[in-house]
Formats: sequence, structure tokens, C-alpha cells
Amino acid sequence: MIQQAAAKNNATPIEFCNRVSESFRKLADAANISYTTFIRTTEPRHAKAVAELWTELEKNGYIYKGKHEGWYAVSDEAFYASNQVQEAIDEKTGEKIMVAIESGQRVEWTEEENYKFKLSAFGEPLLKWINDNPTAIVPSNRRNEVTSWIKAGLSDLSVSRLRSRLDWGIPVPNDPSHTIYVWLDALTNYMTVDNYPWTEDVPRKAWPASVHVVGKDIVRFHAIYWPAFLMAAKLPLPKQILAHAHWTMNNQKMSKSRGNVADPFEVMETYGVDPVRFYLVRDGGFADDGDYSETNIVKRYKELAGQLGNLLSRSTGAAINPNGVAPGMPQHLDARDETLHAKLAALPAFFDESFETREFGKGLSAVFDMLSEANKHFHDNKPWELSKDPSQKDRLNAVLYYAIESCRVAGILLQPVLPSKMDTLLTRLGVPNNKRSLSDAQVQLPERPLGENREPVLFPRLK
Repeated sequence: MIQQAAAKNNATPIEFCNRVSESFRKLADAANISYTTFIRTTEPRHAKAVAELWTELEKNGYIYKGKHEGWYAVSDEAFYASNQVQEAIDEKTGEKIMVAIESGQRVEWTEEENYKFKLSAFGEPLLKWINDNPTAIVPSNRRNEVTSWIKAGLSDLSVSRLRSRLDWGIPVPNDPSHTIYVWLDALTNYMTVDNYPWTEDVPRKAWPASVHVVGKDIVRFHAIYWPAFLMAAKLPLPKQILAHAHWTMNNQKMSKSRGNVADPFEVMETYGVDPVRFYLVRDGGFADDGDYSETNIVKRYKELAGQLGNLLSRSTGAAINPNGVAPGMPQHLDARDETLHAKLAALPAFFDESFETREFGKGLSAVFDMLSEANKHFHDNKPWELSKDPSQKDRLNAVLYYAIESCRVAGILLQPVLPSKMDTLLTRLGVPNNKRSLSDAQVQLPERPLGENREPVLFPRLK
């Protein structure tokens, strides 16, 4: 696939990959996504890791040389059995073709000599791993999908291509006439970044991975092939594989040929990095696809501005908070504050559980349920009137406490999704950097002065 794509773009494979890789680096930087390592499978350290894993699999008796025939999808870089393909009509030419049922990609019948991995030996071990670890594959519909594939029977897997057909890749150790199968090569990068192969002098530090985050279209490779490779090499398995669904547009798969694509750089320029991140996490699908819509980005932006930005501005503004302080928690719980107090107390644990179970939208929704109550509380208690009556100072402080506390708790919880905006918010609220962890969301701070007001309007009106 890489060779063909490069040829279409009048480039060598490495030139083409350099171009694509750089675009992803730029996107990560633009979206404020940090990473410990940006791995390229063309790096020498990775070739060393792949060769080591191959050698282990061969030494343990799980790789053998044989003849392979089957339906091969160039786009998927995978072989499919006869019951995994079906006849279809090419939309462009009108001709009858065969496609993979799972991906919809065109397949061609292929016969060649190559090396094979004894995947058929791992049906029962894989099922036992899944059954013993209920959250090994999430969400549950992906887990069920993988289980059904395994129960249908696993055939031995082709793990090399003749170098004469595929010269873009890592050669098989001791047999340079073959190139290692792309997924055996690519999946190993998860261990390459932890300095595999490990020795006494170079021990593993970060493996096994806590979570692999992958698209649903490559769950087969991550939840069947990869665990089987690791089992065969007697290596630890990842703790969880989180398979997300896709974004569609107008309920159709995004496609350049259809013209229903979104430019992430343009969208972040229009709405800001953090609001776009918030939309993607809030509305993105895991079990089911999410339908991308700029109308919905605007909706989420207004939610941020109206529920959080507005409450922050009103509760810290000079009109009702002229001393610029965040009041301490009232000594006694007033009946008028009970509902909001209860929501604030329960939110951190609920949010934490939602994120731990990978129900990110559910956790974010709970934050805004609390903020909705906080805005109602603010409106019902009319602090702008309380500020005019010196005898109502204690009540005013209580109302301001709950408004500012609601912003503080929300600010702490929303940091993973809106890091820049929440840093600005927490700084405005006078929250020290060492008081912004999850545990701090459950601790009410004493009275403190408000901090620097970097952005008078946290979420400005859209142009």
C-alpha cells in the first residue's frame, strides 16, 4: 500500500512517509497533544526490535515457511478467508469485484511462498485471556466482535511477503528474499519505544501498556494478532485495548472523493484548540460512530461559554466581588445550597469512574449538569442584590463560594480535555499549581485572593 501510494504521489516510499509523518507531528503540536516518543518504524532501533521478536517467535516454533493463498487487500495489508469476502460493484467502473466484508476494501486472489505464524494455536489462549480480563477489550461490542472472530476459527497467518513484491519493509532475519509482514512490524513499535529487546542492562520500564487506543478498523490486528505474537514470544500483554469508532459526516464515511472531510487545522483556527478537543471527546463515539458537524461544535462552544465562562466572569467580576476574593466554605450548610453542594461532593468520584471505564462523554456531561445547577443557584440567589445590602454579606459570600467552587471543581476535572483554558481559569481563581490534581477537586480551599485575569472573557463570542 505504501509503495503504491508513494508512486501515485511521484515519491519514493520514504519521501512519502516523511511527508505524512510530518503532517501528524504538526497536527499533534497544533492540537496541544504531548507525547514521550514519536516513533517511526523506519528507525534503526525499530528494525532491531522487529528482528528480535521475529527471532523469538521462530525459536519458539511458531513461524514456519509455507505457501499461502487467499484474498489479499492491499489497502488493509491483510489476507481474508473466503467467508470474509463478498462480491460488490466498483462505484467508479461498474465492474464486479471482491471486497473484504469487514473493511469494504477491494481484495485480489493471491498465491505466494511466505512465512506463516501459527495463529491457529492461540484460539483457546486468546479466549481465556479475554474471559479472565473483562476490560481487556473495550467497549463491549468490540470485545464481543473479537470473541466471535476467534470462535469462528483462526487460520495460520502470513507474516512475510516476497521481497520481489514488497521491498518496502524490514527483511526477514537470515532470509533477505522476504519482507516482514507489516502488522508484525508495526505492532512491535509499542515495545520499541520501551527499548525492546530488554536485557539486564536495559530493563523494560513502561511495558505492558496500560491502554492501546486504536480505531475500530484495526481492532483485529491489536486484539488477536498482537496478543498472539506476545503469547508466542512469552511477553506480557497490554492491559487494555480501547477501540474507538469513527467520525462520519452526514452519516457517511469521510472521503476526499466525496468531499465530506474536515480540515483539523482550519477548524482549530476557527473555534480554538480547546473547544475542538472538548467537542471531539464529548461527542466522539466509542461503541458507535459520531457524526461530525460544525453546528455541533458551535453548540458545545456555546455550552462552554454560557455555563462555565459566564459563571466565572459573573462570580469574579468587580460588580459583586469588589475585593477580588474566593470566599471560604460556609460553616453551616444552608438549605438553599443543599442541591448544589451534593452535586459538587459527588461529582469527582463519578467523573473519575466514568473516565476509568472510558465513558468520557458521560463524565463530561456530569460536569455540565453540575454547572447547570450552579448557574441556577447563582440566578436564584441574586448576588447582585445581596451585594447592595451589608447585612447580607455572609449570604453573598456563600453564594460566591458555591459559584467559584463550581468553577474550580469543573476547572480541575476538565484539564485533560481543555488544558490551556482550564489553566487560565484556575489561575484566575487563585488555585496554586500544586492544588490542581483530581484529589484536590474534593477538597474545599479556604478563603484566598483571586489570581491574574489573563483573559477577561474565557470563551469569546464567535465571529
